[in-house]
Amino acid sequence: MVVLGIESTAHTASVGIVDEGARVLGLASDMYRPPKGGIHPREAANHHVDLLPELVSRALEAARVRPQEIEGVAFAQGPGLGPCLRAGATVARMLSLVWHRPLVPVNHCVAHVEIARILSGLDDPLLLYASGGNTQVIAYARGRYRVLGETLDIGIGNFLDKLWIELGGTFPGGPALELEARTGSGELVPLPYSVHGMDVAFSGLLTATLAHHAKGVARPDLAYSVEVTAYAMLTEITERALAHRRREAVVLGGGVACNERLRSMVRTMVESRGGTMFAPPRSLCVDNGAMIAWTGLLALHAGVSAPVEASAVQPRQRTDLVATPWRAA
Repeated sequence: MVVLGIESTAHTASVGIVDEGARVLGLASDMYRPPKGGIHPREAANHHVDLLPELVSRALEAARVRPQEIEGVAFAQGPGLGPCLRAGATVARMLSLVWHRPLVPVNHCVAHVEIARILSGLDDPLLLYASGGNTQVIAYARGRYRVLGETLDIGIGNFLDKLWIELGGTFPGGPALELEARTGSGELVPLPYSVHGMDVAFSGLLTATLAHHAKGVARPDLAYSVEVTAYAMLTEITERALAHRRREAVVLGGGVACNERLRSMVRTMVESRGGTMFAPPRSLCVDNGAMIAWTGLLALHAGVSAPVEASAVQPRQRTDLVATPWRAA
């Protein structure tokens, strides 16, 4: 079976094609980069509308697959920005109708879990999902993925983007802030450490960092301190979830999971407990169409598809409200 998947939840438009062996046959992506400020949903959606037809062609060409060989069309149904989700869903519906192939709605967060799970070879890992709009610790239980802890305000990626823009940078903020942090003196600036049981919060950290900046604290030192503080918070709730669920393995997902400091901190924690940590390659850690295609393939095997009239996007779709019939209860 070969499935095409479309990702369009936020700034990235991506089309991936995978087969039953989870081989990525073709992957074509393009990121919307606003000229200033953060993501404007409508402008990002317009970017996706313009680029997705070309990305479909590029993915098919890279995969050396003809449309008639595609056996299903999957798309990210949610969560995400409404206009962006609708752009991807519209293209997916069109392809489904033209190619006469089943249409498969996919939860974006679950897709991050499933691509990491198959690539790692780990059967039942815990997922630390760190992206722009989402920050969650996820584990499987009784037929669904359960959110054990999450952000109480903004996602870690949105926090980094907002901070970097306020510090004079441009979107996206995470990669640039990571580079900036490497040039600092290594001095740790005191910042709020907001862990609330299994949850975290970043708005206070944002306010305090900008206050230090206004007082003249060097930007590299602030970048370093923000990374250490924020990623320690994520590492702590991940360790607490490991102990609670009695797991031994952690997989990372989401664009922020590309950060080397975060990977190192989580790896050190997990290995100190005798466990295993796995992070997908960067192309499959960030938002991508291949993870949507792979999860769509799993869903198709379990008999899951949707008619066009029942394929509305769900911008606030919760990870823990999506059934996963391809997994044993």
